[in-house]
Amino acid sequence: MAGPLSGVRVLDLTAVVSGPYATMFLADQGADVLKIEPTGGDGTRRSRTPIDANGEFSALFVSCNRGKRSLSIDIKSEAGREVLARLAAQSDVLVQNFRPGTMERLGLGHEELRKKYPRLIYVSISGVGDSGPYVKKRVYDPIVQALSGFADIQSQPVTNRPQMIRTIVCDKTTSVFTAQAVSSALYAREKTGQGDHIQVAMRDTMISYLWPEGMMQYTVVGKEATTMDPNDRPDLVFKTSDGYITAGTISDSEWEGFCRATGDPDLAKDERFATPGARFVNATARINKMQDYIGQRTTAEWLKRLDENDVPCSPILRRSEIVSNEQVIARGLIEEFDQPTVGRVRQPKPAAIFEVNRASIGGPAPRVGEHSRAVLRELGYSDADVDKMIADKAVRAVN
Repeated sequence: MAGPLSGVRVLDLTAVVSGPYATMFLADQGADVLKIEPTGGDGTRRSRTPIDANGEFSALFVSCNRGKRSLSIDIKSEAGREVLARLAAQSDVLVQNFRPGTMERLGLGHEELRKKYPRLIYVSISGVGDSGPYVKKRVYDPIVQALSGFADIQSQPVTNRPQMIRTIVCDKTTSVFTAQAVSSALYAREKTGQGDHIQVAMRDTMISYLWPEGMMQYTVVGKEATTMDPNDRPDLVFKTSDGYITAGTISDSEWEGFCRATGDPDLAKDERFATPGARFVNATARINKMQDYIGQRTTAEWLKRLDENDVPCSPILRRSEIVSNEQVIARGLIEEFDQPTVGRVRQPKPAAIFEVNRASIGGPAPRVGEHSRAVLRELGYSDADVDKMIADKAVRAVN
């Protein structure tokens, strides 16, 4: 059974992570995603440590570009721009994350293309948007973490020193927002016949993402100074006698269950923790009190006691333990396949499970220009035309 986006053609002019990861979700859901790469290849192919002898693949590239086709062209050349124009005419979605103004200089801006192709859904991903004093800044994930409040919310509890999250959370969250927006635009087009121009800025995305609990004290106008900062408490990492666990005690039943699990009848009588409001106001004292008890027993003992009392809990897994985790295995979450020039690789299956139109990993990540000849033939170019473009270095092909 084909995926829910089967028949949708996506022209992917993105690089790094925010764009490629978004279009990979679309590929998993059945879209035909054509990755446009410079003749030197997407820079993330060489990011960190290569995983093949040719230096053509990195783990990061494979994990953001599986299931796509690759056309490698010089979009600054006349031939390259002509190819892109032909592709845009046949595409449902175009996604780009160049700096604002770049596509316009190439004659491929959203106004020009959507005037020619009104059904086209044109997606522009940027760091901070196309307006404002920061518009010309070069932006990467840590910049957005710094500008969105994420580094602040990770601040060390004693020194208040901001800290970065050790994953590219802004890039990847922007990818999810982008993929969702594309699906909405495709649905709207089915009703109206009109495409759209979607703008997704990383900073805008992360402020929206952080807001519900991370900006609680700024939600009610005029009460910023009197509302407790949700960051002003320890995290929920508890050290047992032989490892680490996490546990949640938000509801009354969960707190009562934790009290039973400790075996200490006096804890349930402590008025500081008797209600949800009291537990929130006294969060630091509550969490420190929980640590006092949890440190006295092993991880296995605590997980058993907490599960028996219906308290949300889990071990804190090291990354090396994820693949072999019993729940991961039971759900079949990790798939293996052969990646050309690399060998056997692991990838997580698509997280959204469709009962009818199933999503699936569409295959390995492409080599640079692996599909150049086939794509150009589909556009009506002769073999002689393609050979000339390759000779002129406007196109790169694997063979």
